[in-house]
Amino acid sequence: MSSPLSPISAARSGAPLSPTVLATLRNPKALSVEVLAGIVTTLALIPEVISFSVIAGVDPKVSLVASVVLAISMSFLGGRPAMITAAAGAVALVVAPLVKEHGVEYLLPAVVLAGLIQVLFGVTGLARLMRFIPRSVMIGFVNALGILIFTAQVPHLLGVPWLVYPLFALTLVIVLVLPKLTKAVPAPLVAIVVVTAITMIAHLTVPTVGDQGDVAGGLPGITALLVPLNLETFTIIWPTALSVAFVGLMETLLTAKLVDDITETRSAKNRESWALGIANILAGFYGGIAGCAMIGQTVVNVKLGRARTRISTFIAGAVLLLLVTILSDVMEQIPMVALAAVMMVVAVTTVNWHSVTPSTLKRMPVAETVVMVTTVVVVVVTHNLAVGVAAGAVLAIVLFARRVAHVVRVDRTVSEDGTRARYEVNGPLFFGSSNDLVEQFSYSLDPADVVVDFSSSQIWDASTVAVLDSVESKYAAHGATVRFEGLDDRSSTFHRNLTGRL
Repeated sequence: MSSPLSPISAARSGAPLSPTVLATLRNPKALSVEVLAGIVTTLALIPEVISFSVIAGVDPKVSLVASVVLAISMSFLGGRPAMITAAAGAVALVVAPLVKEHGVEYLLPAVVLAGLIQVLFGVTGLARLMRFIPRSVMIGFVNALGILIFTAQVPHLLGVPWLVYPLFALTLVIVLVLPKLTKAVPAPLVAIVVVTAITMIAHLTVPTVGDQGDVAGGLPGITALLVPLNLETFTIIWPTALSVAFVGLMETLLTAKLVDDITETRSAKNRESWALGIANILAGFYGGIAGCAMIGQTVVNVKLGRARTRISTFIAGAVLLLLVTILSDVMEQIPMVALAAVMMVVAVTTVNWHSVTPSTLKRMPVAETVVMVTTVVVVVVTHNLAVGVAAGAVLAIVLFARRVAHVVRVDRTVSEDGTRARYEVNGPLFFGSSNDLVEQFSYSLDPADVVVDFSSSQIWDASTVAVLDSVESKYAAHGATVRFEGLDDRSSTFHRNLTGRL
């Protein structure tokens, strides 16, 4: 039996395995990579968590402590090693109306209920539905993510003292040039440390993390339940709880898939789902707000930090705890420009530039491009990755159904003696394609004996059975008999069970 810190085995599926925690602990070089990646990820995490707490209407320390709980608990429970989970913007947007309208005291029961829904989602295996997210939606998701990360940093470069711009340039130079000289230490970490040291030693007045919100004061303790557990409370919290559960799951599972692609390993999506639910319940009781995967910070951890195991996520949570409790004064001195520059580099490297080159767009089917662009536009307009992905997925389904509906072909032949008409149906039959099927037969012209051959077709839904019943009725009205032949076993059983009952 593997230890709680071991990565999920993908041996049964034939996917490559992530490096094990034990093997990494025995390898000083690999361990240093994980530790340094966790530290730089923490630094990239702090300003976003604080800004998201403002959106949600909660104290910054609440989101920071909840992020500590989420990161550490998911490092043990989660199904995707090296993925960063914390108080995220998607969740903040969802809980903000509840906090504003009813008060922060309703946040705890809403978060706990959302966690329970996520646990149910994971243990029932519904996380496997993520396989139906098309590639065009995933590319749109990634490109929109890059745009959101980049635009979120722009305000930190506007209306600021002129000293910010040289520091910004210095950060970019370190992040882009240092990896060409050495990869022993993550370039973003070096850049943040150097720029912070310069501002502290030279006493430069530039915007810092401390300007984003109060992060000092230690841990808040167990979240108190201040509302009664009754039907009225449930009526208030359940819409928010459902939204938190599904938005958090969607963003987490999409991020897990992204990390799977980057690391060329496979994760356990169902485990990630129920683990997120448990982590959110814990964060609700000690912290007060829910969270999900932090996509930008995960990219920092996996791409820039080159982390591959749970050690990095544990270190991220532990370092954040250290900064909140003991080193809050140091954390407050970090210049926002250094963090903004690092995240801008992350944004640029996140975008799938190949997907938007003229040569790719020229070869790509128009429908695929429309789905990708729609996903990007909806995400950027709503600032909600989950809404954009849902819109892209729905559009992809509609376009696919429309395309498949036109691949069905019906060929008619009449026997030499004119006593029998034979139709051969080619293509899948479902609501989108079978509704036109009833118009493909020559009821008044056909002889009394009609055969419809489905050897090259299949029946997929009740709409098709209803259409075939209608075909039989129309032929019967013209005094003809129609027989259906060539159905495979599944289609035949499906038709037999529903025909005449619709």
